[in-house]
Amino acid sequence: MSGREADHRGVQRVGHKGAGQLAPGNTVASFDAALATGVDVIEFDVLRVRGRLILAHSSFDARRRPCMTLVEALAVLSDARFAGLLFNVDLKRPGYEVDTMAALRAAGLIDRVLVSSQFARSLDRVRRVEPTARVGISVGGWLSRRRHRWNRRVTQRLFDAIETGRFDCLMAHHRLVDSELVARMAAAGGEVYAWTVDSESIIERLTLTGVAGITTNDPRLFLARV
Repeated sequence: MSGREADHRGVQRVGHKGAGQLAPGNTVASFDAALATGVDVIEFDVLRVRGRLILAHSSFDARRRPCMTLVEALAVLSDARFAGLLFNVDLKRPGYEVDTMAALRAAGLIDRVLVSSQFARSLDRVRRVEPTARVGISVGGWLSRRRHRWNRRVTQRLFDAIETGRFDCLMAHHRLVDSELVARMAAAGGEVYAWTVDSESIIERLTLTGVAGITTNDPRLFLARV
């Protein structure tokens, strides 16, 4: 490192799928583990399978284990013990935005949510249903990096989308995040969240860039730097 010591105060600690390394992700046990390790935000995945909204990272994930429904998960997360937390709701596919936002509103959580997706049209639909909802475009998975060839042109499009208010945040793979990217998005009026980081040294590096939040499967990594 440069000699500066990273200060995690002001950086939101985001638990991926709750705390996916401490308990099976997208489960009550994972949410409880995230809460116990002091996260600020619990991230969870929403997928529609056979007409039901469930918490699962992929179709394969949904097939290999019993999954909570979104309604069941929100009943847990609206409990008083989670009252101090925010939630990052990641929509894995387009097509069920209206039902997801209706469930969040019914649970009384709509004002505590950042909705993210790799699909811009999903976030546009979220905004049509809930104009004040915070939304973040997710970029940087290996397939995305290969398809879009991360470069200045892509960065400029993201800058423009945030500056015009289409998106509030950029949810970027940690390998894409540096101080220049964070500064550019801040100049457009947006924030950058880095995902998914399971290394203390990378958390240290990202903290120094000024990101708004860092997502990890193991929130205990934050405790070593507090």
